[in-house]
Amino acid sequence: MKRDLYFSKPLMNAAGSLGFAPDFRSFEDIGSLKSFGAFVTNPFSLRPRLPTSQPALVEYPGGFLLHTGLPNPGLKEGLKKYSAKWSRSELPIIVHLMADRPEETQNMVRMLEEFENVIAVELGFAPLLADDILLLTLEMCLGELPLIFSLYAEQVLSLGPRLIQNGADAISIAAPRGSLVTGQKSVVSGRSYGPSLFPQALDLVKNAVKLGIPIIGAGGVWTKENADAMLSVGALAVQVDAALWNPAFSL
Repeated sequence: MKRDLYFSKPLMNAAGSLGFAPDFRSFEDIGSLKSFGAFVTNPFSLRPRLPTSQPALVEYPGGFLLHTGLPNPGLKEGLKKYSAKWSRSELPIIVHLMADRPEETQNMVRMLEEFENVIAVELGFAPLLADDILLLTLEMCLGELPLIFSLYAEQVLSLGPRLIQNGADAISIAAPRGSLVTGQKSVVSGRSYGPSLFPQALDLVKNAVKLGIPIIGAGGVWTKENADAMLSVGALAVQVDAALWNPAFSL
C-alpha cells in the first residue's frame, strides 16, 4: 500500500545541506528543529562516489557556486551506517537518490521501502537528461514510497504536470547550475546558492501552483520571510539549503 506524503510542518532542509542523518546538535545551533517537518538526506548513489579531485566554492554578488562531486558511501553502505539513526530520528526521513539510471534507481527505491521512518524518496537528475528518462524512472519506481522529483527550473512547468499526472507525488526545485571564471582564468561549474536566486524561485513556485503542481519551493530561501512568502503563494513545503550553514540563521 502506498504511503501518503504528509508533512506535519512545511519546512525542511534541502539535500546536501545537513548530511546523511539528522544531527540534533546542529539543529539546536540553528534553532530550526521545531520548525522542520522532515529531514532530507545528502544524495546517495547506488555505488560509492569519491569527492571531486578539484572541489570549489566560488563567491559572487548575491551567492556562490559549489562543486563537491556529491561524495557518498553508496546506498547499501549508507543503510548500514545511517538506517538506525533514521529509525530513531524525531523527524521523518526523505532519502535523496541520484536517479540518472532507471534500473539502478528502481533497485534503490525498493531497498528503502522496508524502512518505516523513510516517508518519501526524492529523485535528483543530471542536467539535460531527456524527459523520457525521467518518465521511465517514474514508471519503474512507483510503489509504496511517495516520489518527489527534484527538477531544474526549466523542467518544472514543462515536465512537472506530466510527472504528477503519471503518479509522482510532488515536485521540488533543484539547485540551479552555473559557471564562473576564477582569477586563474579557469572555469568553475557547480550548483548555485544564495539570496539572489529567490525572486525567480518565488515566481516559479507561484506559476507551478497555478498549474496544479504540488510544489516544494526552494532557491534563495535566506530568511523566515522568504519561506513564508513561498508558502503564501501555495507551496506544499519549503526547502532551505545553504542558509542553514549560517549559525545565526533561524526559522
